Amino acid sequence: MIAQPFIQELLDRINIVDIVSRYLQLKKAGANFTACCPFHDEKTPSFTVNPSKQFYHCFGCGRHGNAINFLMEHSGISFVEAIENLAAHAGMQIPTWKSVNSKTPDSGKTSRDQVKFDEADETAQTLHALYGRMEQAATFYRVQLKQSEQAITYLKSRGVSGQTALRFGIGYAPPGWQNLAEIFTDYPSGDSNHALVRSGLIVAHEGKKSYDRFRHRIMFPILDRKKKIIGFGGRTLDGNEPKYLNSPETSLFIKGHELYNLVSAGPAIRKSGRVVVVEGYMDVVMLAQYGVENVVATLGTATTSVHIQKLLRYTDEVIFCFDGDKAGTKAAWRALETSLPQLRDGKDIKFLFLPAKEDPDSYIRKYNKDAFEDLLEKAQPLSDFFCKELSGRVNLGTSEGRARLVRQAEPLLAQINAPVFGFMLMKRISELVGMDQSQLAVFLKSGKKNPPSVSHVDVPRPLSVTPYRRLIQILLYAPAYVDKLDTELLALDDNQSEEKVLLAILVDFIKTSASRSSVDKLSSKEIMSHLDQTPHCALLKKIARDIHVKTTDWDIDAEFTGAMVRLREVQRKSRVAELHNKPLASLTPEEKQELRRLMLS
Repeated sequence: MIAQPFIQELLDRINIVDIVSRYLQLKKAGANFTACCPFHDEKTPSFTVNPSKQFYHCFGCGRHGNAINFLMEHSGISFVEAIENLAAHAGMQIPTWKSVNSKTPDSGKTSRDQVKFDEADETAQTLHALYGRMEQAATFYRVQLKQSEQAITYLKSRGVSGQTALRFGIGYAPPGWQNLAEIFTDYPSGDSNHALVRSGLIVAHEGKKSYDRFRHRIMFPILDRKKKIIGFGGRTLDGNEPKYLNSPETSLFIKGHELYNLVSAGPAIRKSGRVVVVEGYMDVVMLAQYGVENVVATLGTATTSVHIQKLLRYTDEVIFCFDGDKAGTKAAWRALETSLPQLRDGKDIKFLFLPAKEDPDSYIRKYNKDAFEDLLEKAQPLSDFFCKELSGRVNLGTSEGRARLVRQAEPLLAQINAPVFGFMLMKRISELVGMDQSQLAVFLKSGKKNPPSVSHVDVPRPLSVTPYRRLIQILLYAPAYVDKLDTELLALDDNQSEEKVLLAILVDFIKTSASRSSVDKLSSKEIMSHLDQTPHCALLKKIARDIHVKTTDWDIDAEFTGAMVRLREVQRKSRVAELHNKPLASLTPEEKQELRRLMLS
């Protein structure tokens, strides 16, 4: 837990302009600074940083917040990581829970709080030592590369330029079993608790002589989000197995949490709006050398849920790139299964399978950047790969095959947390097996072997409609909800949409044309006939046609509550933008307090 007073003091000390300018080229514009928004594509700057209010706001996409929000949104990091980043920038130390909460009087005894504090301090010192050994080893490997004609020849044969090798910090671990022990003279052989052993650089067995983990391999340093080395990947030069050898998991390095090149590729990922995930270090290196910068690689392990979460913080589109063989298809399917629970509506995960006997490294060297990017544009959406792969496992020409497909799809569909995407994918499956979608939905929900015959079911519906439109639909079917509306949210202004105007007219008609006792008797046809001569008649008819379910199948209370919540959020964002546009000097104390409240709500 980080104390709220510390967070507020931190925000008071830092200048949001300094933080944002690390990532964007800001230009002075009166009292504010502007830039093209990093969160959506635009040519005319609409992203504003206000140093007086210490807020940023984009008038294009509506993103706004303080320095913490900016780091979380832009760098894809967590709240705590953002606090750590800002604290380091401000030269502040985050107080531990002990220093805040411990009130044990000094009795000459070591309290439990003090023990925990000492343990935390010892852990920090240990990590610092491990980071230091990693950096020293990387320097040693880089020096060895310059001195090894064989290693240089190998890299040249793979097309790696000297500039690229320098950029990625590539090195070489020479042959021999005791190289690091000779360089790090403070290492007592056999000490299993030494930093060289705990970092995975040296392998120590009790009663046996220690030896270097990496020997006669091209070395690729792996960086964390702070651009500190946490591990290495070593590629063999002589065909020995394994072809790639990674550092073991340590206090610094957890394979399932890290992605090679992620921190360096971050700016390119945000600029392009997508990230390409490949399988090998050399794939990343060569793609970058040819100008494809938005690339990362997994570290000798299958794609994990943590990988997916990290990538989706950076961008809305993830493309997995695999070899076009059975192993590539198998790896892609595992990535798909891992991705399903992490997907959200508006996020895209795609799959690219390269031609036979090609990997990203060989393909881009043979066909260049444009050809590879053309392949990226043709990558299969997850839904296409999902349906194609399941269809290929069964005989869709038989009832048994179609039933088997449904059974195989059932546990996968159950993992999806994106309602609209899940609805669309279920529709694809129903078309493949020739089954009514509503029956398929009930079957999957109940798990029964024989789907019941029903005319209407409560299945997810796309809800990509404005709150104004949803409220219009509700009032057409249940006019009595007019008494529950917060009419202050419907006040017309200079920026209202046609839907908002129509909703205001509809509310006024229902309130003035029917008494409370007869409002429930108003039918949608009667309402529409009364508004038939208005300029908004065409829109009203279209909205009425868009309702595909009966009120008995529709949880109107939930729909109404959801629409009102969204309507209040629209009003909140509008008011924030209005206050942001005013000069600071003209804001009253009440308006300043209101702005802060709205930004924190």
